[in-house]
Amino acid sequence: MGKLIITADLHGSYTAWKTVKNLLTYEDKLIIAGDLFDTKYGRFSNPDFQPDSIREELIRFEHPFYYVYGNCDNPSFFPGFSFEMTFNVFNKTIYLSHGHHSPAAPENVDMIIQGHTHRYSLEKKGKEIFMNPGSITSPRNGKFTYGMIEETWAGIIELGTEEKLISIQF
Repeated sequence: MGKLIITADLHGSYTAWKTVKNLLTYEDKLIIAGDLFDTKYGRFSNPDFQPDSIREELIRFEHPFYYVYGNCDNPSFFPGFSFEMTFNVFNKTIYLSHGHHSPAAPENVDMIIQGHTHRYSLEKKGKEIFMNPGSITSPRNGKFTYGMIEETWAGIIELGTEEKLISIQF
């Protein structure tokens, strides 16, 4: 298995969606922590706002992916998902939600991934790792970022420079 690419808060930007797809290699998986489509409040007058195109490509997407709705996503636009989920990769249990509401994460998870704030972060508290990949569309702390997880580490990567801004070893 390759790596996991983690993103959130694309808000219907087709340019951002193409950027995310270009980060993936054949064996990689994708994690989307909500606000992919932004069909509740979208920027409908912006030509880059193309949630329909993103949805059509995601239907035919060749990579395995994990996706949860965000507060700006309308579940009826892309049915079949939820606002939170738990899954296992690299022998780690990951809890995924957008972060706009605060349900308690299940017990015995190794990592919690959330978006919503458009601010990247990665920290270990006790035995749990918390990640927010930030945003490659509209970051609120100055850098266009995404997350990455490989078998032995997790990190926040700056888009363009591909510099690891923060990393944690497992």
